Amino acid sequence: MVLRFFRGSGEDRLEHAQSRLLQMLADDRHSFDVASSALLMGADTDVVGPDLRATDKRVNEAERELRRELVVHASVHGSSQVSSILVYMSVVKDVERIGDYAKNIYDMAAQGVSFVDAPDRDEMIGYRDRISAMISDAGRIFADEDVEAATEVIRQGDQMQDLFDSKVAELVCSDRPGREAVPRALLYRYYKRIVGHLMNLLSAVVMPVDRLDYFDEEKPHQA
Repeated sequence: MVLRFFRGSGEDRLEHAQSRLLQMLADDRHSFDVASSALLMGADTDVVGPDLRATDKRVNEAERELRRELVVHASVHGSSQVSSILVYMSVVKDVERIGDYAKNIYDMAAQGVSFVDAPDRDEMIGYRDRISAMISDAGRIFADEDVEAATEVIRQGDQMQDLFDSKVAELVCSDRPGREAVPRALLYRYYKRIVGHLMNLLSAVVMPVDRLDYFDEEKPHQA
């Protein structure tokens, strides 16, 4: 697991990196939840917006600070750990990107999209709940280096991505007016990408270095 490269240079460094990453994930979950509340529950965007922007700023600053620390670590310890450090930087970027997709969800609400009275709102809320819990679970699994749990969440995430792909395809081919189909297709696309970034994070627990970012793009058979 990629975090192991910190061992040997002090457990404090490992704990610091883990703590920062877990806080970023907690902030991501908060951003996702409040953005979803605006789109699905009718929360006031004027209230949600400043909260989300402040949280996103905190995540971005944490990412930059952690990257700087990794660069310093590489300069001190030489080239032997560069590949591991670069991998960790990639994982941290996945965590940061989750917050970006939360902002995309909020932006739809801020632009006037609302699913409060939509007949399929309960279904969307169900997916929101699953993804929100997955963000929290991913942090715990990553910190614990729990291979079995990571494998199971990746399996579930793969199924969810297929489901969201089918939702988007159905909407694209439907006769629904654009004002109904487009926001739904975007939401399911954002859901899919958030799940993909969580799967990338957990891939650091179960996969070799060369397969990190495997879930960020289309599957090989779809290429």
